[in-house]
Amino acid sequence: MTGSQPDLFGMGPALPEGMRYEAGFLGAAEEAHWIAFAQSLSLEAMNYKGYTARRRVASFGGSYDFDVNRLRPAEPIPAELDPLRERVAAWSGIDASRFAQVLVAEYAEGTPLGWHRDVPDFEDVVGVSLAAEAEMRFRPWPPREPRRSGLLKLVIEPRSIYLLRGPSRWAWQHSVSRTRALRYSITFRTRAARR
Repeated sequence: MTGSQPDLFGMGPALPEGMRYEAGFLGAAEEAHWIAFAQSLSLEAMNYKGYTARRRVASFGGSYDFDVNRLRPAEPIPAELDPLRERVAAWSGIDASRFAQVLVAEYAEGTPLGWHRDVPDFEDVVGVSLAAEAEMRFRPWPPREPRRSGLLKLVIEPRSIYLLRGPSRWAWQHSVSRTRALRYSITFRTRAARR
């Protein structure tokens, strides 16, 4: 499902232009495997300019330091992620070698993710959602008045995948409402050309 037009014919939710979403990307056994992988990692609380978020993460291929607004080196992307990286590449049409960074995130029950656009060091963003569903919200960037004008919502189902590219990546902010149950995500990002 792509595009930003309203759902006039029961074809699915309205999405920001350039976004693609598909439910059922993974099977239940695959999902269980990737949840176990996420749980095997040493996840650390995410830090945003002195604020410690409830979201816990492991970053590979690069880690963004929000205190100095700079991408720092991180552990290389583990080979264990290669099968998922290849699946994501085939689905998105992006060569697997272009995925330069992977973020594995854990959202405990009640964990939100505030309004943001991914840092400008990255271009395309592909997320795989695991365990519980989440409500992803989108609003135009820069913000318009009133603030709720143009707000779109999408329920990100377990085992689903989404791609943010073009306008959905740069002309919209997104957030995740407080989770109702434990959730994981594995996000693949390509490096951006210098902007």
